[in-house]
Amino acid sequence: MIRWASWLSSAALLAPAWAASPPAKTPDGFAVPQPGVTFTFPRDHGSHPEFRLEWWYITGHLFAADGARYGFQATFFRQAGPLAVAGDGAAQSSESFATDQLFLAHMALLDVKTGRFVHQERLARRGWDAHAAVDTLRVANGPWTLAFSSAGDGSIQLSGSIRSEVSLQLTLTPSKPLVVFGDNGVSRKAAEPTAASHYLTFPRLAAQGTLNVGQKSVPVTGQAWMDHEFSSSQLGSDQAGWDWASIQLDDGRELMAYRMRRKDATTDPYSTLAWIDRGGKLTQVGADAFSFTARSTWKSPLTGAVYPTRPTLRARDPLTGALREFRLEPLAEAQELNGAIGGVPYWEGACRVLDEQNREIGSAYLELTGYAGDLASQL
Repeated sequence: MIRWASWLSSAALLAPAWAASPPAKTPDGFAVPQPGVTFTFPRDHGSHPEFRLEWWYITGHLFAADGARYGFQATFFRQAGPLAVAGDGAAQSSESFATDQLFLAHMALLDVKTGRFVHQERLARRGWDAHAAVDTLRVANGPWTLAFSSAGDGSIQLSGSIRSEVSLQLTLTPSKPLVVFGDNGVSRKAAEPTAASHYLTFPRLAAQGTLNVGQKSVPVTGQAWMDHEFSSSQLGSDQAGWDWASIQLDDGRELMAYRMRRKDATTDPYSTLAWIDRGGKLTQVGADAFSFTARSTWKSPLTGAVYPTRPTLRARDPLTGALREFRLEPLAEAQELNGAIGGVPYWEGACRVLDEQNREIGSAYLELTGYAGDLASQL
């Protein structure tokens, strides 16, 4: 096993530091992320059932030999059911109706040439067809799977489908080391000490595989981004949602930003921007060191939600010290997942990245939550 301490460099410029040590557990008995944790792999790529919420999140851009371009998303969610407290005070999972663990999964594909966006959601109770291993990366929801390759080379196998319209089989190979976002192993999301996560990311994976679209089989290559977060709360009491982006620049660097959005539409001070240099070194800054502003919006004809789908991210480049501007342009406006099963719609879209002179300098995925439905009740 590989043990990862805090090998990466993190600037201590994040939002307000811990006022006090966080509690070990939430009032309902779930674990709270603790600073100073030492992650052990491959175990920590697996499930953490002591936490209420967990997700493995893959987004990316794929290209075919004929120039066709696709954006894809595959997300595996785990949410723990209520905990019952035993007579000795130890928290135990309730087995009522076998809902101690629920598994939700989303799969989406955008055909950039046609603008066609297809997606599907799956929801299942823990069981033989929906599970997440605790000792390694091996997650499944029905026929959709995400797991380390049996070849033992560190690559990840993703297999999924969208109804009878699309299927994909991809091999994802890390091009850069894993990074751990946050301060001392904890990514804070709000003033409440329980609103935090452990946030592990492969910021650049080489993707290779096959898309089956209708009767056509298309070999594809490209790049992907993979997040793995586990927590017991992702929102503070005064927050409505977040605007999040993962950006892969053509110069070999990456950015990750999340703007935690309050109910009055202002930016929470626990928002964060992270830069990853070509060698994998991490530099992080807080809410006062970057801005995330909308240039235009898109209104969903299905949910009526209004999403800021063309944001501009402004921040000072740690490599040059210059103020930079990154304009995210969606490859299609209609990239909303309507929450047909999970109940909370959100926008998750493939974007190109333009600089101040409107030159294309990279690719991105943009996630916009809390614009439709009650996200706080879920997180």
